Amino acid sequence: MGSSAGLLFLSALFVLYYCVIKVIYRKYRAGLAFGWCGRAWGSRERQAGLGARGAGDSERLAVLLLIAHPDDECMFFCPTLLTLLRLHCCVSVLCLSSGNYYGQGEVRKKELLASCGTLGVPETQVTVIDHRDLPDSPAVQWDMQLLSTLVLKHIQDNHIQLVVTFDQGGVSSHANHIALYKSVRNMHLSGKIREGCRILMLETVNIFRKYISILDLPISWFRSHDGIHVLTSQEYKRAKNAMWCHRSQLLWFRHLYLFFSRYMFVNTFHLL
Repeated sequence: MGSSAGLLFLSALFVLYYCVIKVIYRKYRAGLAFGWCGRAWGSRERQAGLGARGAGDSERLAVLLLIAHPDDECMFFCPTLLTLLRLHCCVSVLCLSSGNYYGQGEVRKKELLASCGTLGVPETQVTVIDHRDLPDSPAVQWDMQLLSTLVLKHIQDNHIQLVVTFDQGGVSSHANHIALYKSVRNMHLSGKIREGCRILMLETVNIFRKYISILDLPISWFRSHDGIHVLTSQEYKRAKNAMWCHRSQLLWFRHLYLFFSRYMFVNTFHLL
């Protein structure tokens, strides 16, 4: 009798949690219907003109997705990338290495272009930097001056209004991810990045939250953040298709990642 009652209680909790996810998701989608990324933009950002512009507007929000390696765009940023594209933002991708750690740099460049094309970013909007002082390696500290020079030039040349990149944890603690955060933060603090350009940093979560898939949505929703992006079921299929473009990286654990990582479903951000 006790075990039956316990099972019933757990079932009720599961149903309740599922209902909470559904309610949050509908509220998020309703926010998008009014042109805002759910809770992604606070009043400060609306006043600054960072709301999503319609496709018919003469000016579209110029967004830079700043990543360290080919496959970062779909392993970590798909919810944000697809949301911004759905809101008709002009998205460009700047990848600061070719992912040549195992000598597959040329292959991975092509995979990145294919992945971005699957997601909706044309090849002309994708730039890959292949510099000997910026190698794909968790053991190498990137040259901050070189990195900042390359990133700042891209921001200025493309009149970027919003930069999306990693936070100080780099999601996976990868040194190259963290280098991007440090570079952007230093340029922001020194005033090199113009005031009208906002910077969103992808939140690093603990290992438990990282691998509970969509079940992390209620936790993410109610915790403090400056932005949240959630994939629809159709967009999740596109995200998986994009990841499959990175065939050289599809080891067995990457297939598990597609189903269990919350970053395939939910992104939360903090403004710098």
